[in-house]
Amino acid sequence: MYSEKVIDHFTNPRNVGEIANPSGVGEVGNAQCGDIMRVYLQIEDDVITDVKFKTFGCASAIASSSMATEMIKGKTVAEALELTNKAVANALDGLPPVKMHCSLLAEQAVKAAIKQYYDNNGIAYDTALFAKLGDDAHEHGDLVEE
Repeated sequence: MYSEKVIDHFTNPRNVGEIANPSGVGEVGNAQCGDIMRVYLQIEDDVITDVKFKTFGCASAIASSSMATEMIKGKTVAEALELTNKAVANALDGLPPVKMHCSLLAEQAVKAAIKQYYDNNGIAYDTALFAKLGDDAHEHGDLVEE
């Protein structure tokens, strides 16, 4: 059912934790069903120098969080904004169709963190980039923390 990459990123998630004094934090999810993802970004000179996450959710949500953080670390903010849920799912060698929403949560959390970074620093942006944040629904699962 799950690819080896999904299992690996679930059992050995990368970049778990928090960043003290982050440049931006994005939290998305659906508290009613239990999945919540929080992404912390450290941005210097428009480059994501560090990224951490905490996710309360199923194996697919945790694996998607882990993979998304790996995909944007060291990238520019503009490159990170190009992250899509399909790219996350593909990097994990696929997700079951009923779990694709987990990769969407990862995309939205990254974008929410970037939006907060923009807002905190008075950086102008196209609001359409962030129009769908928080429109996700999820199943519940395991908690990954430090």
